[in-house]
Amino acid sequence: MCYQSLCQENLGQENLDRIDAPGALHHIIVRGIDQSEIFNDNVDRNNFIDRLGRIIQETKTRCFAWSLIPNHFHLLLKTGQVPIATVMRRLLTGYAVSYNRRHHRHGHLFQNRYKSILCQEDAYLLELVRYIHLNPIRANIVKDITALDKYPYTGHTVIMGKVKNDWQDIEWVLKLYDDSLWVARRKYRAFIQKGVSHRRRTDLTGGGLIRSHGGWAAVKAMRKVKTFLKSDERILGDGDFVEQVLSEAKEQIEKKHGLLAKGYDLDKIALKVSAQMQLKPSEIWAQGKERKRVNARSLLCCWAVRDLGISMAELSRHLKLSLSGVSLSVKRGEKIAKDNGYKLVDL
Repeated sequence: MCYQSLCQENLGQENLDRIDAPGALHHIIVRGIDQSEIFNDNVDRNNFIDRLGRIIQETKTRCFAWSLIPNHFHLLLKTGQVPIATVMRRLLTGYAVSYNRRHHRHGHLFQNRYKSILCQEDAYLLELVRYIHLNPIRANIVKDITALDKYPYTGHTVIMGKVKNDWQDIEWVLKLYDDSLWVARRKYRAFIQKGVSHRRRTDLTGGGLIRSHGGWAAVKAMRKVKTFLKSDERILGDGDFVEQVLSEAKEQIEKKHGLLAKGYDLDKIALKVSAQMQLKPSEIWAQGKERKRVNARSLLCCWAVRDLGISMAELSRHLKLSLSGVSLSVKRGEKIAKDNGYKLVDL
């Protein structure tokens, strides 16, 4: 298997388009192909929610808000142990297969590219929670906030305590309002209520620099005083935040391309791991739960994913491990590398 070409494909298709990092906050919007419905009834919606909750828990992803509309859905996710691209691939592929089987249809269910906007958490988290949870009112699915309180296909009802699940992070959201649960829910609902009268917030779903700074008037005003801020269509935040995100993303991509140029692939990583851990390469690939072998595989997974950009799905197939097993191995490998000072390439 040629992992050199695999890595180059990953870098070209995902890492340049999808900006991500552990702890990154993403507003994700997924629409049906040709604006067709993706949820026909409550059976579809419940199937989707069950699948979403399972994947959120398995990947240690944090979910702050979500909303299902007949032809699209919104998610507000924070990257955990697994890249958001992997989380979404599992969610969309699994649901599409299930939906097509149930409705006796074939072909694509979703638009080819979902929208994923990396967001500045401190500035936008509460605004995004409100924007996402008000979608059923804007779409005329429910008429007012009283009806929204009872609508089970949005995270709002979970925050209000009307519906329970064990995968949505409501504590983090409510703590931003008050330490008292009762007071926090009252303040949160008042904040949501206030947003009902707001016009549609296009600034939260697109527009790069224009979106982040309140429209063209604000952008032009800044430019009159020689204030030029970095912008990017994939990022929602102020200029410093955008600059930092793009700089870190560029550094990671350059590092991965540099390793590829030096001939690094999965086999070369295995040789490096075997030297560090004093094991034969064949012992790394062999099945078994002997501690030294498990640690070696973990270090290999860490360097393959973090440094070379090989997808966890590909490692899962190659190592015959579950995706969650690879995810745990990556995290374990990071600790092993840090505790022992192991580096794939000496600087």
